[in-house]
Amino acid sequence: MADFTYVPMATGWFAYTAFVIDVFADLIVGWECSASKETILVESALRQAAAVRARQGSPLDGSTIHHSDAGSQYTSVRFSETLLLAGMVPSVGSVGDCDNALCETIIGLYKTECIRDGSPFRNGPLNRLSDVEEATAAWVHWYNNHRLMHRLGRIPPAEYEANYHDRTRDGQPTSHT
Repeated sequence: MADFTYVPMATGWFAYTAFVIDVFADLIVGWECSASKETILVESALRQAAAVRARQGSPLDGSTIHHSDAGSQYTSVRFSETLLLAGMVPSVGSVGDCDNALCETIIGLYKTECIRDGSPFRNGPLNRLSDVEEATAAWVHWYNNHRLMHRLGRIPPAEYEANYHDRTRDGQPTSHT
C-alpha cells in the first residue's frame, strides 16, 4: 500500500514524503522525500521497496498487489510501467473511498511523531530537504524496529515479520495472531 504527504518546512516551502507499506505487518519497506510531488517521488519509494524485498531473498514475482489512491502520480503510465518492472500489479481505490486508511493512519503517526515541532526525531527546524530526510530515516527505523503494535501482539513490525518467516521455515502454523 502506498501514499505520500506534504511536510511544511520553516522556509515556507514544502517537502513531500512517500511511503510504501507492506500490509502484512505494517512494515515500511520504502520511503522517499522530495521537493517535488511528481511521479518520480512515488517511483523512488516503490523501487526502494522492491530492492529491500529482493535483498531479503523475497523478490516480487509479479503477483504482489500495490494499492494506492487515485492520485495522478499513481495512475500515470510511467508509474504503471515501474510497477510492472518491479514485479507488482496495480490496485487503485476509487475517488472518495477510505480503502487507503492504513496509509493515512501511518502518515498521521509520521506527522505527529516525526514532523511536529519538538519531535525527538528532529534536530531543530526543517529548513532543507536533508532535514526532512534525516528525521524521516530516524523515524522509519524506530517505527519498523521499536514501535510496539497492538494488532501484532505488542511487538514491532520487523520483529513480527521475522517471527513469521522463522515459523514458516520451521514448519509451524502461520497464524497471524
